[in-house]
Amino acid sequence: LHIAKNIPLHIEEDTLLAGRCDGKSGRHGIIFPELEGGFLDRVADAFEKENDVYELSAADAASMREMAEYWRGKTLLDRLYAAIPPDTRRLIFKDGDYYGQKYIITQTASTRSSLQWVPDYGKVINRGFAALRDAAQARLDTLDLLDSEIALNEEPFLRALIMSCDAMILFAHRYADLAANMAARTSEPKRRAELERMARTLRRVPEFPARDFYEAVQAHWIFQCFSRLEQRTSSVISNGRLDQLFYPFYVADKKAGTLTDDDALEILENLWLNIANYINISVSPQAKAFYEGHAHWEAVTIGGKLPDGRDATNELTYLILQSKRAVPLNYPDLAARIHSLSPQPYLMEVAETIKEGSGFPKIFNDEEIIPLYLQKNVPLEVANDYSASGCSEVRLPNWDTCLTPHPWLNLGSVLEMTLNNGRLHYFDNQRFGLETGDARDFKSFDQLFEAFKKQLYHMLTRAFVLVRCVEKTRAENLATPLFSLLHDKAFEQCKDLHSNAIKGGASVGFYDLIGLGTVLDSLAAIKKLVFEEEKLTMAQVCDALDANFEGFDTVRALLGTAPKYGNNDPYVDSIGYELEKAAVEFSHKYRTGNDTELDVRYVPVTSHIPLGKVVWATPNGRLAGTYLSEGSSASHGADTCGPTAVLLSNAHTKYLGLPERAARLLNIKLSPAAIAGVAGSRKLTQFLRTFCDLKLWHLQFNVINRETMLKAQKEPEHYRNLLVRVAGYSAYFVDLSPSLQDEIIDRTEQTEV
Repeated sequence: LHIAKNIPLHIEEDTLLAGRCDGKSGRHGIIFPELEGGFLDRVADAFEKENDVYELSAADAASMREMAEYWRGKTLLDRLYAAIPPDTRRLIFKDGDYYGQKYIITQTASTRSSLQWVPDYGKVINRGFAALRDAAQARLDTLDLLDSEIALNEEPFLRALIMSCDAMILFAHRYADLAANMAARTSEPKRRAELERMARTLRRVPEFPARDFYEAVQAHWIFQCFSRLEQRTSSVISNGRLDQLFYPFYVADKKAGTLTDDDALEILENLWLNIANYINISVSPQAKAFYEGHAHWEAVTIGGKLPDGRDATNELTYLILQSKRAVPLNYPDLAARIHSLSPQPYLMEVAETIKEGSGFPKIFNDEEIIPLYLQKNVPLEVANDYSASGCSEVRLPNWDTCLTPHPWLNLGSVLEMTLNNGRLHYFDNQRFGLETGDARDFKSFDQLFEAFKKQLYHMLTRAFVLVRCVEKTRAENLATPLFSLLHDKAFEQCKDLHSNAIKGGASVGFYDLIGLGTVLDSLAAIKKLVFEEEKLTMAQVCDALDANFEGFDTVRALLGTAPKYGNNDPYVDSIGYELEKAAVEFSHKYRTGNDTELDVRYVPVTSHIPLGKVVWATPNGRLAGTYLSEGSSASHGADTCGPTAVLLSNAHTKYLGLPERAARLLNIKLSPAAIAGVAGSRKLTQFLRTFCDLKLWHLQFNVINRETMLKAQKEPEHYRNLLVRVAGYSAYFVDLSPSLQDEIIDRTEQTEV
């Protein structure tokens, strides 16, 4: 409420939609000192010295130093570090510097307030904050304040909701005043009319229900904008299913003759521009490594199914796809849901948009995601209505209750500990894992794989301990009344979403396994060349790895001949199946302290780059310190049998016996020539239907030539607008680090579909 009263406001010169998180023009971001703010003085020093990326005023630098002094010792990171047992802490943080991490088990809970989230925008647009405030006040008026539990918990919760409603309404009204003042000073008639409409609209929404398409979009945007001021929601607050949310207003306005498709496109494109003006500023060392290219991904979900199971595509679905092709921005992050009955014209439009080469849309598969939700006891009509969020995650706005940021588990380190008796070369051969024996003495692949599973279970145990500490610490230090207000179960139970105490719904989190392809190729190489063909001994392999292959070129070349993941080869895919089975069975057996289910996931963002830096040479021929494979994609250059083989390997490595599975991020890079013309679009739609039939979770494309990216590396000034797909988001190629640029260049370019 204090921020709503005092934050400077600004309306861009030509925008049709009001709402920013600062009072200046251009791109901007927010610092959240309560998370890791104790080192912001160092950040201010660095920003002042290296201002080629960010502009930092002297006043802002002084504020950051003041915040660092205030928050040092009191941040979420400080309290989380103290709560984690020493044996688990040792696997996470650098010695003597808890602002840095070892990247063995990586905690992400202090870089953000919560996981990605999709609020119930329907309440914002169709009910309005006046009605939501009245509901909270009515609930407050009925409380028995002589009940100590209610007085301590429910009363302050409801008062916080009421204050949040007041803040949202005040924020919009202040923007209405600004728009009216600008209109009075504007001599140009068209712009004056736009500003007057903006002022009228903001006096109504989001306080009261929207009445037309423009009001609905403005209500959506100003709430989304304002919500960022409450907390850092991962890197994103997603947009939800906009082709469903705005469709009734679109139809009514078209019927009334007050809206044309060109009008709707202009309004939507203003929404995309407003989103693009917000930048996710990652200031901690690990956050900068994880979210390269100013990553944030406000997913707009289109297509899919209606709650009753019918196909959901409509005229607005196609209009949003058209808009995405027309506007060369990396926002919004467009997510297209598909299912077995998705119309062919819709898939053709999706294909045409993919061919633009910006990495949009990413594809989500109803045939995988909805059945998994049903196994988690989610009602069918709720599961049918899921929204994409984050890189490749999905959310049920009034059903999901878990906001706890998850850990990343370095599979490369697990493999190295298996081959090095629990020790890691990068850390001077310190022991972090179990002593499972000298790998040189292993007599069979089964013995090796059993040792690998022991190391994996040891790391998973520590990861689960970490999550329990995170849940407790976050519940004691964070609150989100604005999002809790919009969540049915949180409101009904008068419990904040950060409390981890909401009953019912789906309390489902996850942890990520990083480096899947690297590890599968490595295990397959040892199995084939050591224990089956006996062309190498375990001693030769271990000696070559210890030397980072220096002087062992022949050994490295032999290892490179082994079967590779991503080629529909049962030999290596079966190892992947057993690996996932081991992880899923662990997740099925154990829950966190709040009975939260932690599912197995393969979504690295860009963490496979820094995590690879601490992993020594691996038996697939990878050199020490280089990047790991990303997501559920094949190792770079290993998938030589075409993109359909990549899909089949993904399908064959899934363990379907238990439901503790979540997103598999899959990147495929296509040559533009492979899908050129109408024939190419048809081939791409057939490929999408194959993906759908195989019941895979997620798929996204880079459609770009290697030569283009090499030129962009040499002449970045000529390629400022070159968009590439990174992980679950797209970014400008020249904004990425050289190591990440190289990683994208090295992904296999498929020349046939």
